[in-house]
Amino acid sequence: MGTVSSSQMLLGLGLGIIVLIFLSLKTKVHTFIALIIASIITGLVGGLPVVSVMKSITEGFGNTLRSTGIIIGLGVMMGIILEESGAAEQLAFTIIKKIGKNKEEWALGLTGYIVSIPVFADSALVILTPIAKALSKLTKKSVVGLGLALAFGLQLTHVFVPPTPGPLTVAGILGVDVGVMILSGILFTLPVYVIGILYCKWVGKKLYLVTSDDPNKEFDRKEFREEYLQSIENIENLHKEKNLPSVNLSFAPIVIPLILILIQTVSKFMGLKEGLAFEVISFIGHPIIALIIGTLISIYGLGNKMSRKEVNDAMSRAVQSTGMIMLITGAGGSLGKVVSDSGIGVALGELVIKIGIPGLLIPFVIAALMRIALGSATVALTTAATLTAPLLGQIGVNPVLVAMSTCAGGVAFSYFNDSGFWVFNGLYGLDDIKDQFWAKTMISFVGAGSTLALVLIAGIFIK
Repeated sequence: MGTVSSSQMLLGLGLGIIVLIFLSLKTKVHTFIALIIASIITGLVGGLPVVSVMKSITEGFGNTLRSTGIIIGLGVMMGIILEESGAAEQLAFTIIKKIGKNKEEWALGLTGYIVSIPVFADSALVILTPIAKALSKLTKKSVVGLGLALAFGLQLTHVFVPPTPGPLTVAGILGVDVGVMILSGILFTLPVYVIGILYCKWVGKKLYLVTSDDPNKEFDRKEFREEYLQSIENIENLHKEKNLPSVNLSFAPIVIPLILILIQTVSKFMGLKEGLAFEVISFIGHPIIALIIGTLISIYGLGNKMSRKEVNDAMSRAVQSTGMIMLITGAGGSLGKVVSDSGIGVALGELVIKIGIPGLLIPFVIAALMRIALGSATVALTTAATLTAPLLGQIGVNPVLVAMSTCAGGVAFSYFNDSGFWVFNGLYGLDDIKDQFWAKTMISFVGAGSTLALVLIAGIFIK
């Protein structure tokens, strides 16, 4: 690949991002249209023929929604029944009672941290978001701070801890034992989890949105004041006055799909590859089937006191709210596909290796640049590990630390072509680009930077 060609590719990416930011900040053009325009500019300037650009845009859009669209739709449908039946409120109250006042972010972050080991992070975010919204409604804490804590916990284990595909692939490529990868991932991310949750608590005051009591809008936004927060005593008194569903029935639509998905993951990890048991587990443990089961439990278990019309009306509102989330998420996939097909990812990786940066920084920088270019953490990890593996002998560093550095880079730069970025913004009512930066993008910097710091410190002592 020639220097001119690589320069042209990188110029295409740069121009695409600049246009996207300008259209989002300074014009009336909707983010969905801005993403498609940015994808076209990136592809054409990056050297792809017109036909290839349009093919990449449509394929990227379709491939992204193929993996997330049905899950988002089912999750939002289930969520609205949880909200309207009072189950989400019961979930929120139960969590508050178990962990105490002012620890909601810690509880949601830990929930995400555990759940994302067996469950895809975007799917888990959709499934668990009703709890964050209900907690916001009860405590008057910002739904952004609560949701970001959940998303951060999900992201950490999604990128660092097998058997999720990204870190599992990294371990295989770099020759790291899977058990060692799991322990290392947990060891390096627990301190980072603490730093991230502290940031989430701070950002919850900066971006103060709370779940609205007005049925015509989802969130209320205002300047944060301490007196807005509800005391645990007030919440308990409020809870006693309401006729809410039982705790077990409230948790069932969320917990049962997670268990089914976990069973499927564990069975694969244990080597189950054929037979009736494999077919059954693969079927009921697929995220779509698991979520259908969870949604049906919510309809017939929690919605038994609602009329057929009330359930259908709730479902219709859910479908309306998912439309824009899906469009923007799909358009983010279009940008990622254009960048991938134009060869920008490879150009970035080769450029980093040629520059000659310190050993432990090489996998981090490659993975971070892949994440910027492609949006997908899993693809970023796989690419970075593949490019770094041949250099292990030359750079003379511990393979486990190389793996951790790779994963740290994969956390970085959650922004416009990351489907999780748009899923989060859609679910939590963030439509201003500056607010989006302070939430999902900034927490990715916090996670990547603090983990890299730990890796570099460990590199002083471990060779």
